Formats: sequence, C-alpha cells, structure tokens
Amino acid sequence: MRPFFVYLLRCADGSYYAGHTDDLDARLQQHQTTDSGYTATRKPVELIWQGEFETREGALAFELQIKGWSRAKKEALIAGEWGRIQELAKSKSTTVRPELVRVSTRGNASTGLLRLRSAQAASTGSARTDGVNRRCRYRYRSP
Repeated sequence: MRPFFVYLLRCADGSYYAGHTDDLDARLQQHQTTDSGYTATRKPVELIWQGEFETREGALAFELQIKGWSRAKKEALIAGEWGRIQELAKSKSTTVRPELVRVSTRGNASTGLLRLRSAQAASTGSARTDGVNRRCRYRYRSP
C-alpha cells in the first residue's frame, strides 16, 4: 500500500504551509510551478518537515491538527522537540473568550436577541441553560 505524507513548507515570506499528499515529489513541484493558491505568491517554498501515514484519513487528520497549531508549536515539530510540543499543548486555564448570551426583553420569554457579553474565563460546555434565570448561553468558539 502506498504511504501518505503530511508536510510543512516554509514560504519566502517566512510563513508556513501544511498539506498532505500521496506523491510528495509531484506535490512539491506543483507548489513551485502553480500560479494559484497560498504558495503561488510566496515562492520559493522549502520542504522543512514531513511525516508518513498509512492512510489518507490519518494524514488529513494530522494536517488539520497542524493547521490549528501556533507558530511556536509548528517550530517545535520541525525541530523534533516533542516535549516542547506537549508543553505548548497544555490547556491555559486563564483563556479569555467573549460570550454570546440570549437575552429576554419581555418577562421570561426569549425574543431571540443576542448580545456580546464582556469577556470572561472560558468554561466547559458549548451551550447550557442557567437554572436560576433560564437564559440560554452560547459560547463563541473561534474556528
């Protein structure tokens, strides 16, 4: 069975591009010659990391995971600093996120109005009903 690859490129502007493929040489050639896409205006690109996977699903899942990582975490991956990756992956308990709250303007009936509540520390759960005031809270989560 043919392996699948996840790779990281360093672009001329210093940014990173993550992708996956089953033919790494051909894909790198496409990045160097194509006139469309992210790398088209950031040439030349340099392959700085690659990983091999048995399935396309595994490769795609890791590519998407890398795309969500910070620059520092990507650089730890490039350097092979697995301990640093784990350190950077630890949850930050002081993360602050804005919160959308469904508000009522007539008694207890919800009118469907949403307002942005001042930022506060994030808690678990994406939606819940408060037992005291029966407001439905929706947490904003960045993509």
